[in-house]
Amino acid sequence: MLNKGQDGTLTPLQQRWLAVGLLVIVLLIAGLLIIVPVVSKGLALNDTKENLLFKLNQYERILAKKDAVLASRDKIKQQSTDQRYFNGQETEALASAEMQDFIKKTIVEAGGQLSSTQTMPSSDSATNSPAKFNHIIVRISMTGNSEMLRTVLYKIENSVPLMIIDQIDIRPVRGRRNRKTGQIDASNELAINFRVVSFMRKPAQ
Repeated sequence: MLNKGQDGTLTPLQQRWLAVGLLVIVLLIAGLLIIVPVVSKGLALNDTKENLLFKLNQYERILAKKDAVLASRDKIKQQSTDQRYFNGQETEALASAEMQDFIKKTIVEAGGQLSSTQTMPSSDSATNSPAKFNHIIVRISMTGNSEMLRTVLYKIENSVPLMIIDQIDIRPVRGRRNRKTGQIDASNELAINFRVVSFMRKPAQ
């Protein structure tokens, strides 16, 4: 406790020390109310800056790889063109006719019997699909044995331009009745229906 004078009042020295103490307390309170929030805000801004710098470095690394990525994309596109994955005809009708000629020749050479071919509508053309190519679809009906079928499917799947077998349906053909025995002779013939899908680039808009 402060020692007071004889009349109960503080001495001048005590008053000065009291004033200094009050000043210190006021400064501490001001520091808590003003300086601490400012420092905290500064630390938060520094963390934000560090995060932004980190992201900026990431973006710079990504941009640095842009030329390599574009070069790879162009290389893949060129390889696709060189390997003729897409049908090179000018119209879908010509592409479909080319497909049908190839499939007919393949079936005949394999010993099969072509029953019918039918061009199916391309859903890409009808719906203005955003894809950069159209599907050329041909439906095939034929008969033949399993060996013939395997040969036909192999040649179609390995053809150039690329063609894909889709929705194949295979059913045995009922044998003929034997006139002598009256029994139905077993048949190796199969009735085969399937779709062949090829691809054609859309013309530039």
